[in-house]
Amino acid sequence: MISFKKYLVKAFLVMGIIFGMVSCKTEKSNAVETNESVKDTLSITILQTADIHGQLDTHPELFWENEKVVFKNRGGLANIKTLFDQERVKNPNRTIIVDGGDLIQGSGYTALSEGKVMTDIIKNMGYDVIIPGNWEVVYGKDMMMEVMKGYNTQVIVQNMYHDDNKEPLFSASWVKEIEGIRIGFIGINDPDVPIRQNPIFSKGIGFSGLDDNLKKMVDDFKVKEKVDVLFLITHLGIFKQVELANNSISEHADYILGNDTHERVRKPIQGKYAKVTEPGAFGSFVGKLTLNFVDGKLVDDDYELIDVDPEVFPANEEIQKLVDKEKAPYKDHLETVIGYTETPLYRYLTVENPMDNMITDAARWKTGVDISISNGFRFGNPIVPENGKPAPITRANLWNLLPVNEKVKTGKASGKQIRDWLEKEMHNAFAQNPTERFGGWLVRFSGMEVNFNSQNERGNRINTITVNGEPMQDDEYYTISACVRPGDPLDNLCRMPNVKDVEVKDYTIHEVVEEYLKENSPVSPILEGRAYCEYLGEYSFSTVPKTDYKFQ
Repeated sequence: MISFKKYLVKAFLVMGIIFGMVSCKTEKSNAVETNESVKDTLSITILQTADIHGQLDTHPELFWENEKVVFKNRGGLANIKTLFDQERVKNPNRTIIVDGGDLIQGSGYTALSEGKVMTDIIKNMGYDVIIPGNWEVVYGKDMMMEVMKGYNTQVIVQNMYHDDNKEPLFSASWVKEIEGIRIGFIGINDPDVPIRQNPIFSKGIGFSGLDDNLKKMVDDFKVKEKVDVLFLITHLGIFKQVELANNSISEHADYILGNDTHERVRKPIQGKYAKVTEPGAFGSFVGKLTLNFVDGKLVDDDYELIDVDPEVFPANEEIQKLVDKEKAPYKDHLETVIGYTETPLYRYLTVENPMDNMITDAARWKTGVDISISNGFRFGNPIVPENGKPAPITRANLWNLLPVNEKVKTGKASGKQIRDWLEKEMHNAFAQNPTERFGGWLVRFSGMEVNFNSQNERGNRINTITVNGEPMQDDEYYTISACVRPGDPLDNLCRMPNVKDVEVKDYTIHEVVEEYLKENSPVSPILEGRAYCEYLGEYSFSTVPKTDYKFQ
């Protein structure tokens, strides 16, 4: 009996040794196979820029680091070109370069040339595919078409068409085949462009929405074109892009290359169906997505948001010459100094910022109204004093801050009107349902202080409002100013309807700011708590529901 047990023990030991040898052999075999697979991996690079907004040169950029605002020089089209060229050398014939729109608006150089300064530059940048953004319509349909066709680059958008004959403005999609891998792209612009922008800008252009027709188009495109990886290039904003990634419209999409809200997604946001990216704005960053394929199948990816640091990516000489040539007719006028600031001027914050505090103070100083309003958006590179000296403010800076120069409009509204309007604007900025958001930043103002809770339900976010230090009264009338939005009814001020005693002034907002700076420089705008939400705090850069995304 004892000897039999010993026999069993020996037998099991031998079996264990044999099994271990087989297991080791299998692991080695798998390792060899893995190494062979690595050798056989095909990598395709997708580079993405977004929301360059006519910024031709390197400029100060804002970063949020260690709970502080810091500034670094970034961007420049000639510097981006260097980055593009380096990446193409790293992965020749396997690199695709995408721009997600809003190229031709946002600077004085683009405004004064109606976008034409961009044509030759973009034509020589090496882009493969471009979509129009919400601001491409700013100079009208005909100019948009002329400038974008001049790029000699594939332009796609699925949901923009000629209003009169329903024919599409551009192709809906594009396919690039690389070594047997078919990469597909569908362009989608924001269907709310006629509401978000001055309505007159998009006259003659129709927009279709994110609906069943889009889903059918996406599904059919994937199958009929035998697409291996499908990208939706969208100009919808981070909130709607994340929502789209969770919508069955994206069931057969793999990635959403997002644009519009200037967010800096450093790790793609995973939705139910697709991953979402967004690579900042003003040419300060380039998104780099690397797709790895084995035997024609996508096995993994890698994403990096690259800073366009001029020390790392010096200016490409050819593009810099083009930039200098295009700037020349406008340079003397735009580089004229119109004032100085002792404190940094910047935007990006969700609620209040020094840049709009200065603009609304200037409007109230000029008009004498109780409340001056500025629209909530994220244009404007920072203006940063250095070495203890005030920073000059040029007309070029002014166009960056206020890329549409409209006349000033004044009128009267009751406290109840203003409160109801503010509640609506807060819902546009803070709605938990992403499809109900417009932009994501609150309007800004001078002469009024508002305490609110962004997390409350629609219509119940405001806690208190004071005007000129006194509690706002619902039945009292207050004078207000804002900028004209061509195409709006006369009695609308910054989307506030039924305003009384409306008057359009004979001066523009640029003229107001120039006059204000001439009389008051150097200015020193700071955060004052004009609008404050305890939940958001003083430095709120982004509010993207149901994600862990943070602006950096």
